[in-house]
Order: sequence, then structure tokens, then C-alpha cells
Amino acid sequence: MLNKMKNSFFLPLIAAVSALGGLLFGYDTGVINGAQFYLTEYFNLSNALKGWVVGSALLGCFIGAIAAGPLSIKIGRKWSLIISAMFFTLSAYGSGLPDIFPQSVSALVFFRILGGLGIGVASMNAPMYIAEIAPSNIRGRMVTYYQLAIVIGFFVVFLVTYFIGNNLTDAENIAFGWRRMFWSELIPSLFFLVLLFFVPKSPRWLALKGKDDEALLVLQKINGNKKASMEIILIKNSLHKINEGAKVNYFSKAIFFIIAVGTLLSMLQQFTGINAVLYYGADIFEKSLGFGKEDVLAQQILLALVNLVFTFVAMFTVDKFGRKPLLYIGSIGMIVGFLLLGITLQQQYVGVLSLIGVLIFIASFALSMGPVVWVLLSEMFPNKIRSVAMSVAVAGQWAANYIVSQSFPVVMGSEINNGTHWNGALPYFIFIAFILIIVFITYKFIPETKGKSLEEIEGFWK
Repeated sequence: MLNKMKNSFFLPLIAAVSALGGLLFGYDTGVINGAQFYLTEYFNLSNALKGWVVGSALLGCFIGAIAAGPLSIKIGRKWSLIISAMFFTLSAYGSGLPDIFPQSVSALVFFRILGGLGIGVASMNAPMYIAEIAPSNIRGRMVTYYQLAIVIGFFVVFLVTYFIGNNLTDAENIAFGWRRMFWSELIPSLFFLVLLFFVPKSPRWLALKGKDDEALLVLQKINGNKKASMEIILIKNSLHKINEGAKVNYFSKAIFFIIAVGTLLSMLQQFTGINAVLYYGADIFEKSLGFGKEDVLAQQILLALVNLVFTFVAMFTVDKFGRKPLLYIGSIGMIVGFLLLGITLQQQYVGVLSLIGVLIFIASFALSMGPVVWVLLSEMFPNKIRSVAMSVAVAGQWAANYIVSQSFPVVMGSEINNGTHWNGALPYFIFIAFILIIVFITYKFIPETKGKSLEEIEGFWK
């Protein structure tokens, strides 16, 4: 009985600790949004330089995601997450101390890129680690902890930066308030770093390295002796289907296809337009309800609350309904939301319906593409290629993130979008087209992985 109680606490602890990588993802992404207003004045940044300071972390995210695959194979999921925690910590501390170098803006960008490296490494390793260690019947819910942590991190940092900024004068915020906003990230990053030393290594990575006894011990703590013995046999059989000494040919037709499907799904998560709404949602709210700049807090809380609530809904339904049903339901909801927003913009009837459209879209994304994509990416790839495949898929997602965040304001400001036909609605109809592609890809190529072991899922691709 005592062992069962220990096991019941052991698994949630592992998932919660590794999901802190997601919280730091959301925190690090959100902190720059709160700090950039004041540091822009401190450094007297031009628009172009401001964009570089704010967006530089994406470069680190892309590089970190690419490097995460080989790193994860070499040193394992656990130590990769420890390295990402170190990057987060250095970034948080250094971003608040830009004057330690002669070129202060360059130093700030350097530390922002370090934070991006941490996000890139964690965004690949955290969901994969959870998937490799969680029992199949609750794996979906465990991996959605990661997406939930991202949402919570974004929400918490918004409250923290608001609290810091609201308790200082404008002059104080410009002088040092924005530094405190960056330093506030030290608390979760150090917490993450310390706790990671108390979680076990991934049993599938241990088996991949021939450490079967260690892998079995970890599985026994989670699943009990009988189930662990069966699972270690499945893992070893999966790994031995390719000779131990043989190199994997990632460009073979079968493996390339699996990676291509996963990468496409990962990129489509961004092509839904989620970051366009999160980054530029304040403008939409201002037009919809006449909110002024002083109401930004209310706008962000409304978005964050809807996002948070429906991420919880996804957590408790992904293992009950399955991955594909949630993707279908969410895709329909996202289309309906953007249709409401797009049509009201096009017909110049901007109002409460426009706001409802935005909220329906956010809720539908939080229910589906937000958490479910991370679940599928963490479990759809075979053991032998999971690290590299996840690395490519996550790097593709960061590339798509950059494309959307850079192209959205360009399309919004274009003559065709602002002409009498579209009236500002064109981007949302483009996003609808991508969401329809998601429905097709899900139907045609995505396996239903609910309740299956990672080794059973491999059979889908044969």
C-alpha cells in the first residue's frame, strides 16, 4: 500500500517538474511584452531595433530546438532539461544587467537569445520526457501539463510585470523597473533547476543506451513490477528491430514521411494564427469594445482566462475522447470563431460578435491544437528516431511562429486587406484555409494514439 501511494505521487511530481519547462516558456515569452515598453525608452530604440530586441529570442528558440535532438540522444532528456534551466537562469539574470558590457543593447539581445535556447531545448525535451515516462492510459493528460504550464506562465508573468510596473513611477520603470521584470524569472528558473535533480532519467532513453536494469527500476516505480516487466520487453523489442550498431537513415522513405507529417502538424499549430491573436489581440479588443490603452489588463486577463479554462478542459478529455476528436472539434470551433471575426470586420459591423469570435477561437485552440499537438508529437515517433524527429518538428514550429509573427502586420497593413472588399478581414480567412488543411491532415495521416503504448503506436506507420 505504501509503495502504491509513493508511486501515485511520484508520477505527478515528475510531470509537474518537467512541465515547469513549459511555464518558463510562457514566462520568458511574456516577460519581454511587459518590459519592452520601458526598455525601449531606456535605450531609445528605433522601431527596427525594438523588433530585433523583442524577437531575438525566436532565433535562440530555433537553434535550441535543432540542437535539442542530438543533445537529447547524447546526454538524455533529464540533463537536456537541466541545461535549458541553466539557460533560463542566465538569461533572466543577464537581461536585467545589460550595462555589464559596453554595448548594452547587444548584451540584452545576447541574453534574450540564451533564453530562447532554453525555450527551444525545453520545448522539445519536456513533452517527450513526460510521454516516455507516463503510463499509456494517462499519457495524454500528463503531456497536456506542458501546455497548461505555458498558459499559466504567460498569465503569471503578466500579473508580475503589471504589479512591478504599477508600484513604480514611470521614471523608475524606465531606470530599473524593467530589470526587475526580467529578474522575476529567476524564481521559477532556479526552482526548475533544483527540482530537476530529483527526477529520474527517461526509461526509454536508458534502454536506448543499453541500461535495461536502470530503465526497469524507473518503470517499476511508476507502473509496478508486473507491468514494468512487460513494458521493458516491448521497449527492447522496439529498439532491437534496428541493429544496435546501425545508423538510422532519416531520409529513407518511411522515416522521412513520419517526420514530415509530424513537422507539418507542428507548423500548422502556428498557422492557425494563434500568435497573431495573442500578439495583436489588444487592437482587436480596442475596436470591438472601445477599450483604451488603460484597459490592456482587462483584455489580457480575458484572453488568458479563456485560454486557461479550456486548456483544463483538454487535460481531462484528451484521454477520454482521444486526440483526433479534439482536433476535429477544435478546428470547427476555430473556423467558426474566425468566421465571426472576419465577417464582422468585412461588413464593418465590428462589435460584441467580433469579440465573441476571438474568444471562441482562443477557446477552441486551447481545447485542441494547443495541447494536443504537443501530445501527438511526443508519442507519434518511434523510439529510435524520437529525439531527432521531435527536434525537427519543434524547430519547424518555431520557424512557422516567426513567419506568422512577421507577416501578420504586413498583411494587416497591405492595400488589398484595407480595401473596400476585405476591410481588414483577409488574414483571418487565410488562417481559416490553414485550419481546413489541419482537418484534412488529421483525417488522412494522424494516428489515434489514445490508450496505446509508445511501442504500439509504432505499428501504425508500417
